[in-house]
Amino acid sequence: MQRFISAALLGVAILFSNTAYSQVESGAEQLRQFVRNSKTAEGDFVQQQLRAPKANEPQDKGLKVLRQTQGHFVFQRPGRFIWETQKPYEQKLIADGKQLILWDKDLNQATFRPAGQALASTPAAILFGETSLDQHFDLVEVEERLGMKWVSLTPKKDPNAKSKNDLPYTKISIGMANGLPKALELTDGLGSVVLVTLDKIQLNVNLPANRFTFIPPAGAEVLRLN
Repeated sequence: MQRFISAALLGVAILFSNTAYSQVESGAEQLRQFVRNSKTAEGDFVQQQLRAPKANEPQDKGLKVLRQTQGHFVFQRPGRFIWETQKPYEQKLIADGKQLILWDKDLNQATFRPAGQALASTPAAILFGETSLDQHFDLVEVEERLGMKWVSLTPKKDPNAKSKNDLPYTKISIGMANGLPKALELTDGLGSVVLVTLDKIQLNVNLPANRFTFIPPAGAEVLRLN
């Protein structure tokens, strides 16, 4: 089975804070408060890659699940996180503030690359940063569904940019419920959808100084990409 980790999904970690929730607050305002106040968080995730049914498949069963993984995440603003896949295989994506590390237990392989280069084309580059979310995205309220208030994030156009938006997704949506982000939905230009649901979220937890330090085990293959 082809393995997949979408760096964009790691952007969900910035959504957590200790701000009190009000039932009358919009999803966009809740999201802004999370960005302003979040420091650290951890929780569990389920990540699914979905697609629309093909012409020769039943059309009344909605999107089809192609792959599913689950695991645990930890983050510390700015720019540090662990996205640990536990099932159906073991794999870690770690950002220590300077580099991005992919550890594959089955392959006994660790791949290191500069964090700036690796994250530049994903929402994580902004969501784990120190700047305001509104500086990079237009936040638009969309429909309420599945018990969540959904917010669409549209990258703002930079008149000085030499190229178009570098994000690999044409649509980014976040589902808010009871003051917590419960889902992140990403759609690419081919109509493929990545859905991440979050659970057991703990906000502003104390993390040891070495929580994001990774040292490959003895005998592991180490690749360093520039």
